[in-house]
Amino acid sequence: MNIYLNLFLTFAKVGVCTFGGGYAMLPILQREIVETRHWATDEELSDYFAIGQCTPGIIAVNTATFVGAKLKGPGGGIAATLGVVFPSIVIITIIAATLSNFQSYPVVEHAFNGIRACVCILIINAVIKLSKSSIVDIPTAILFVTVFLISAILGLSPAILVIICGILGLVIKRTHKKASAETKDKP
Repeated sequence: MNIYLNLFLTFAKVGVCTFGGGYAMLPILQREIVETRHWATDEELSDYFAIGQCTPGIIAVNTATFVGAKLKGPGGGIAATLGVVFPSIVIITIIAATLSNFQSYPVVEHAFNGIRACVCILIINAVIKLSKSSIVDIPTAILFVTVFLISAILGLSPAILVIICGILGLVIKRTHKKASAETKDKP
């Protein structure tokens, strides 16, 4: 199959799961991109998620663009991006055209309540999977807990938290390298 078509169809499959936004798509992206297609590693996908959080737009769209561009340059990025947004455009158009006629029905309200509960579980699953490749030592575990608490208490923008953590990650790595070098130099 043509790689551009494959990128489009794979990300369209991910894009069908638009309920809950980009975060709900994370476990589906992980399964499709890492486990099924082997287009990226867990670590690369975690990096794409982090960068995607700092850039404008939906994290799943940004991730699709990064993966597509990695595989086939700008054309791959465009194919993957179009793939992930196409189902959303179709679904949103259909819902917008028909929801006002049905939104007050109890069955529709209950269905959306169930979908929201499912989205929460999908996000928790994504956090668990990402934590396995992201929390690799004591400093990253401390950083995780600290950022979680700051986010929960202060409600800072995720982009600000990602930038701060990126800087802290560099500082931690540099400090660790420096300490390792000093330990090797001592007789």
